[in-house]
Amino acid sequence: MAKHYNITITGKVQGVCYRASAEEMAKLLGIKGFVQNESNGNVYCEAEGDEDMLTKFIQWCHHGPAEAEVKYVSVEGGGMKDFEVFKQNR
Repeated sequence: MAKHYNITITGKVQGVCYRASAEEMAKLLGIKGFVQNESNGNVYCEAEGDEDMLTKFIQWCHHGPAEAEVKYVSVEGGGMKDFEVFKQNR
């Protein structure tokens, strides 16, 4: 069953290829949605897909790419938006 999650990642998550790595991981897992930098230094992501794959993606979000220093990951459920791809927003 498909689910939608709004995910906010805090810590040293900008300037460390977090968005590009998240996009790569999401595509590997078949997840649709987007990832973007926030003006406050966080990374925000909306992700949709199979619950098992979303769980793996969220687990990845807790550490991210090698240069990242993730402090906290907030996950909230949301309504499906039927994204067609996973992309980085600027």
